[in-house]
Amino acid sequence: MFGFLFTAYTPQTKGQPFDRLMDLFRELLMYTAGDAAEALNWMNELDRQHKLTEPGYGMGDFIEDLKTRGYLKEDEEGSIVITPKTEQTMRRDALEKVFGKLKKGKQGNHKTTFAGTGEELSADMRAYQFGDATDSISMTESLRNSHIRHGIDSGTITEDDLVVREKEHKSQTSTVLMIDISHSMILYGEDRITPAKRVAMALAELVKLKYPKDTLDIIVFGNDAWEISLKELPYLQVGPYHTNTVAGLELAMDILRRRKNPNKQIFMITDGKPTCLKEGGSYYKNSFGLDRKIVNQTLNMAAACKRIKIPITTFMIARDPFLQQFVHEFTEVNGGRAFYTSLKGLGEYLFEDFEKNKRRLIR
Repeated sequence: MFGFLFTAYTPQTKGQPFDRLMDLFRELLMYTAGDAAEALNWMNELDRQHKLTEPGYGMGDFIEDLKTRGYLKEDEEGSIVITPKTEQTMRRDALEKVFGKLKKGKQGNHKTTFAGTGEELSADMRAYQFGDATDSISMTESLRNSHIRHGIDSGTITEDDLVVREKEHKSQTSTVLMIDISHSMILYGEDRITPAKRVAMALAELVKLKYPKDTLDIIVFGNDAWEISLKELPYLQVGPYHTNTVAGLELAMDILRRRKNPNKQIFMITDGKPTCLKEGGSYYKNSFGLDRKIVNQTLNMAAACKRIKIPITTFMIARDPFLQQFVHEFTEVNGGRAFYTSLKGLGEYLFEDFEKNKRRLIR
């Protein structure tokens, strides 16, 4: 008989203490809008409750390592703040979590839905047509057809035997990402702004690494709309604002008009309810239901974008059927696309639409 010796189970921790704590620190920075002091306070409390650190490596050691490695610094007022190195690390972390591990590719690497004369060979085959370039003929497949039809020793190959390997078009794209920062993005105990911010950071890093010829501009919209830089993304917060979707679309159109690239698009992350317009120096607001005055102007902007061939992909992160109906109408007027998604699926939907380029940007 064989016996078994049982001992107390000791869970194995992966990675060095600093690396494990750094993962949590970056995650908390997303929720604290880049506030290092608040994130560290949370970590100290979590360490007290759940024993995150080891006997030989405490939170004080971790904080000193953050400073030594260039992730934290003191500002002019003596407060602890994150550095540009941390901001970049947060973008890379968002890219990994939202889009998975991606390798840098060639510039202008967006596939279109069109087949025919393009730039890069694909795996798809079709019969030869008059006018096809000879370098697109697959000799292996063509010879195989010849052997099947005429015999291996015939030495005959006809036009009917020829097979062409499809080529895919590549396009460079100018994208404006609009993020709703109205107060409703944190109402009812649901944090919608953090996932939206994470997706924006991941998309920005994706474009920077994989599509360097593309342009990505980021707009936030509340009572008004304004452009923000990549550096500002980690610190983005919801404000006491209504939702002026019209202002956001106007600014997005102005930005895209200045872009020389013919392929343009708008991605909009919102809970779907426009509640504000700017009229002269004052604001027209109505948070109760869908105000037809506000809705009509929003639909007019959707139609204006369609006239200059700017499709809008809307990522709707609220479940209200009345708001979904508005988004459906908005999308129909623009001829764009809409995704009614949970916060968990937001990144996956945006990535799929961005990568596969199903927006018919090339006519």
